[in-house]
Amino acid sequence: MKTQSIKASEITKNWFLVDAGGKKLGRLASEISQIIKGKNKPFYTPHMDMGDCVIVVNAEKVEATGKKEVDKQYWHHTGFPGGQKSRSLANMRENFPERIIEEAVKGMLPKNKLGREISKHIRIYKDTNHGHEAQQPKEWSSN
Repeated sequence: MKTQSIKASEITKNWFLVDAGGKKLGRLASEISQIIKGKNKPFYTPHMDMGDCVIVVNAEKVEATGKKEVDKQYWHHTGFPGGQKSRSLANMRENFPERIIEEAVKGMLPKNKLGREISKHIRIYKDTNHGHEAQQPKEWSSN
């Protein structure tokens, strides 16, 4: 038995189209992070960018369970004293629905240079319109 490690020249990138309408946020983000990391491929190599690209449509229709719509808070700091800001999930959904999925997926990626690189392989749109017909994305269906 030999452990096979894939080379950079052997990597092929595919495009997948994921419809977020009616899906649970955490389960959807988990699937997307697996795709862009490349864990769905037979020869996964953890130290290489071998994942596929993902197009997510209907981001505003993603569902959250329980009372997360009002209880979940997204925090950031402006860098100034007393500059801590927060928004609820409901506020994010009406103003920036794409960021809901983006934040969930980024939280599931490695916190290093590779994680920052593969986080660029996701394109999120709030409705069904996207400009990636030229990439001929395949429909992604969850298992």
